[in-house]
Amino acid sequence: MKLGQMLLKAGLLDQEQLADALEHQKNDGGRLGYNLVKMNLISEEDLNDYLSKQNHIESVNIDDDTGIPEDVLNLVTAKLALRYEVVPVERRGRKLILAMVDPQNLFTIDDLRFSLGMEIVPHICASSMVQRALKKYYGATDAIVAVEDAEKEKEEELVSSEDELIVGDEAFFSLIEDEEEEEEEEDLTSTDLSNSPVVKLVNSVIADAVNRGASDIHFEPFEKFIRIRYRIDGVLHEIMRPSRKYRQAMVSRLKILGGMNIAEHNLPQDGRTKVRVRDRFVDMRLSTLPTLFGEKVEVRLLDRSKIELNLDLLGFEEETLYQFRRGIKRPYGIVLVTGPSGSGKTTTLYSALTELNDIGVNIMTAENPVEFNLKGINQVQMNSDVGLTFAKALRAYLRQDPDIIMVGEIRDQETSEIAIRAALTGHLVLSTAHTNDAPSTINRLVDMGTEPYMLSTSLVSICSQRLIRKVCNNCKTPVMVPREAMLEAGIEPDRFKGITFYEGTGCSKCNQTGYSGRTGIYEVMQIDDEMRALIESDANSVDLEKAALRKGMINLREAALRKLELGLTTFDEVIRETVSNV
Repeated sequence: MKLGQMLLKAGLLDQEQLADALEHQKNDGGRLGYNLVKMNLISEEDLNDYLSKQNHIESVNIDDDTGIPEDVLNLVTAKLALRYEVVPVERRGRKLILAMVDPQNLFTIDDLRFSLGMEIVPHICASSMVQRALKKYYGATDAIVAVEDAEKEKEEELVSSEDELIVGDEAFFSLIEDEEEEEEEEDLTSTDLSNSPVVKLVNSVIADAVNRGASDIHFEPFEKFIRIRYRIDGVLHEIMRPSRKYRQAMVSRLKILGGMNIAEHNLPQDGRTKVRVRDRFVDMRLSTLPTLFGEKVEVRLLDRSKIELNLDLLGFEEETLYQFRRGIKRPYGIVLVTGPSGSGKTTTLYSALTELNDIGVNIMTAENPVEFNLKGINQVQMNSDVGLTFAKALRAYLRQDPDIIMVGEIRDQETSEIAIRAALTGHLVLSTAHTNDAPSTINRLVDMGTEPYMLSTSLVSICSQRLIRKVCNNCKTPVMVPREAMLEAGIEPDRFKGITFYEGTGCSKCNQTGYSGRTGIYEVMQIDDEMRALIESDANSVDLEKAALRKGMINLREAALRKLELGLTTFDEVIRETVSNV
């Protein structure tokens, strides 16, 4: 409950007084509680009590006559106290009790913990009390103004005039602490969770990346600067270069968001969290990696509002989608989805599971990580630290009466063999593998140590996929592609007689890239008797592909060319993402 609502409910305010205080806050700034006390509508003691109830944190009154011992005050320098608006109250061994205006500011608490070498125990305190204590124990209030001015200068250094980011954008970014998304979340600025310019910058970068439709953010440390890049529609774009002096603070902020150990700098770490940007909920997966000039942080953004778990909307050709659906509707066997990282394999699998999800079917998944919560499906997060691997999960699933099992990835012989056993004992198994195309998947599984005869008897179909960028409809313009370029790329020019090629010139809607959004291209290789015989005879991927093409398989190049014929993508994008036919 918000502070104003709590005070109304307690009878300490009426609606008119609250409206006056909110208007005063709007005009003069500051927190609502500070304005209520300033207008003599409530006492500071009452404000402390209700702030404590609202935040579930103990309050403290630092206006009493006993004062604060000098040895306690000396633990926190005037610079730190004024910057973070904190007052040390009591020391208990290695713990320091601090009176704070904002006790939920994790960045502040973390910075003080490392600066002071002590465990911080935050207690909430009215802003007016803290300001009087700062003036009393650390000097005149004009010092506070000077610190605030210095912070503003830092913000101006962080975000140069050439950058499109505005620190104020982080007003639309909030951290979701509760798993229940339906509960209303407060914005960071509305509760002043972070006054640090570095925190504001990180929040702004995340909010801006979500608004631009980025799938990843890279924070890369170099000798004299930090390079921040977004991956938009599969391509990286440099956004800004903050000074290197903010490197450690930015990494610490990101680690805090991801729930990682901020004291560990020499080992890679992984973390995850959920954030809200305006009205959009976004899952964030964070990964750190030690490099020559510090830790690199990669942030994967999974915008739930943009995910369409519907096979009809992914970009399948009509014939290919029919073949894929035939595979996943089988009562048993293995259906594999393959492709490089970032090619949309998980979205395809989730879409298939969504289509198969029914009250009469027991579906179980083993994932690392679980990217989206699918209602009605039993999803299990793998945890190698405690020994929960894909192989162990699969063994356990076979005792759970499953109808359909989804394995995040087949990456070793043990997982492959257990998946095959599950398929041979009447279960439908969906999984992924990292291979370039459908035919080469067979050789990859054999290289893992899987026997060819086991593959031939269990495989149903293999779907390989890529994501290609779509031309921006707002700035698309006709272009000519030389005949020589088409021949060099292995494309028959006569096929495109009378067909117009397009490219985007770049506009504000596509971030000047000429592309907006991506669509999938797919090839589905059915495993029939002829393909089984080839697999058992240890045929190579070229022979397997030739056989599949004879049977009518649409390969990735052909799927991309069909998108080109429809004017959905560009010639350059087709060449970039696919190779020529056999």
